[in-house]
Amino acid sequence: MSSIILRSAAVAFASVAASLLLTLIIVPAMGFPVNRTIWLSSTLCPLVLAWAASASTFWQSDRLKTAHRELARAHAQLAAAHRRLAEKASRDDMTGMLNRESFFAALDGSRRKSDRGALLIIDADHFKKINDNFGHLTGDDALLLIASAIQRGVRSGDVLGRIGGEEFGAFLIGATEQEAKRVAERIRREVELIRFRPVDERTIPLTVSIGGTVCGDDVNVSDLMRAADRRLYQAKHQGRNLTILDTDISAAA
Repeated sequence: MSSIILRSAAVAFASVAASLLLTLIIVPAMGFPVNRTIWLSSTLCPLVLAWAASASTFWQSDRLKTAHRELARAHAQLAAAHRRLAEKASRDDMTGMLNRESFFAALDGSRRKSDRGALLIIDADHFKKINDNFGHLTGDDALLLIASAIQRGVRSGDVLGRIGGEEFGAFLIGATEQEAKRVAERIRREVELIRFRPVDERTIPLTVSIGGTVCGDDVNVSDLMRAADRRLYQAKHQGRNLTILDTDISAAA
C-alpha cells in the first residue's frame, strides 16, 4: 500500500507541475491575469484527480500482477501434482518398479528406438510356499529383498518392472547376448546370496529362475514375451535357480 501511495504522489505532483506550467503559459497569453483562483485550480484539481486516478490504476495493476503470480504458482503446482500422480500411477506400490502396463509401454518405446537389447523374465522360485508357511506379510518382505537384488544386478538405464505377483521383467537396453547372460547370472547370484531369516533365525533360501531372449530385428513385444516365457518355463522344469537365454528370438519361434 505504501508503494501505491508514493507512486500516486509522484504522478500527482508531476501533474501539478505540468498544470502550473501550462497555466503560466496559456493564461497570460490569453490576456488574463494569473490570480489566486487560477493558482488554486491549477494546483488542487490535478493534485486530487491525478492522485486518485493513479492510485486506483496502480492498485488495480498490483492486484492483476498478484493474481497473475498466484495463477502461475497454482499452474506450476498443478503440473507438479500431475507429474507426481502420473509417476505414482506408473509404479508398483510395493517395489517402486514400473507396473505391468508401464513396463510394456517402456519396452515398446525402447524397441522403437533400437533393435538391440534383451528381455529377461525373472520369477521367484517356490514363492507360494513362503506365503503358505509364513504368511503374506513375510512373503512381501521376501519379495522386497528379491526386488532389491534384481535392481543391484541390472545395469544403470535398464528398464525394470513388476509384471506379476512374484514375476519381474528387465529389458536390458542395447545388451548383446554375452552382456545379457552376465546380467541374468548376476541377478540370479544376488538373489541366491540373500539370507532371509523371518522367524527364529531360520534361514529361508530365496532363488529365482530367469528366462530371456536377445532381441531380433523387426520383432514385436508379444514375440519377445513368448520367447522369454518359454525359456523361463524351461528353467523352472530343469530344477529352478537357473538362467536360460535364447541367443536369437528366431531360434525360439
